[in-house]
Amino acid sequence: MKNIIEIKNLTKRYDSNFQLDISKLNIPSGRIIGLIGENGAGKTTLIKCLLNLVKVDKGSIKIFDKDIVSDEAIIKENIGIVLDGMFLPEVLTAKDVDSIMKDIYKSWDSSEFSRLVTDFQIPLNKKIKELSKGMRKKLEIASALSHNAKLLILDEATSGLDPVVRDEILDLLLKFVKDDEHSILLSTHITSELEYISDNIIFIDNGKIVLEDSRDNIMENYGLLKCDVDYLENIDKEDVIAYKKNKYDCHVLINNVSKIRRKYKDVIIDKITIQDLMVLMIKGERK
Repeated sequence: MKNIIEIKNLTKRYDSNFQLDISKLNIPSGRIIGLIGENGAGKTTLIKCLLNLVKVDKGSIKIFDKDIVSDEAIIKENIGIVLDGMFLPEVLTAKDVDSIMKDIYKSWDSSEFSRLVTDFQIPLNKKIKELSKGMRKKLEIASALSHNAKLLILDEATSGLDPVVRDEILDLLLKFVKDDEHSILLSTHITSELEYISDNIIFIDNGKIVLEDSRDNIMENYGLLKCDVDYLENIDKEDVIAYKKNKYDCHVLINNVSKIRRKYKDVIIDKITIQDLMVLMIKGERK
């Protein structure tokens, strides 16, 4: 399968002692990639590097097999963007956005934009500054989906939306990648969304990728072992990724569920959620 994003030996340093280090990352086309990690882990820095909004210190980034610096104009024509923070001037109306985007994107589709604005019930002549946070976000999403982009880069795209509209957006994203020509990189704190729509998960912590796997492998192979605090001593160190002691029991993050079930027959192993996985890998103790 063709890669839509290719990163090699990427380094971006900040004076605050934070450093993003990604030795290799390939994102195939036709997939929804969930990007997770706590605030300050490096998700937004990675997105800014992909969009050439910050200059990398070392390494290379290719999107659509083109260099993000020398081929920036071609790449941006084919990327739809929704960032965490409004990028449209607040004095504009939805009608103004349509007029402006026609001059920015050669492939801008006014009819598609009009359909989405109608479906999202966005007022055409109301200024953006007068819209609610959720309505603003819907306008950004409508803009990102209206110029036949091959790649969507979304940072907290569904934050501030009510559950009904959020589900509608997720269904739109699933339709967007129904062929192998479109992809989505979705950074979100609503990890339950990724359990629903993502194909792969990239987990960043402290500027490094600590886990990269398919959603199915994560949900099938990782588990949450629950036991008495004293029983933790019976679990071999190599079987424990991380653990957290609670008031009455202990939660242990494990991999290879089938093997662990055979080895420790007197414990409970629950299915993992992406949120459980993230919290335990970041905050959990090591044996």
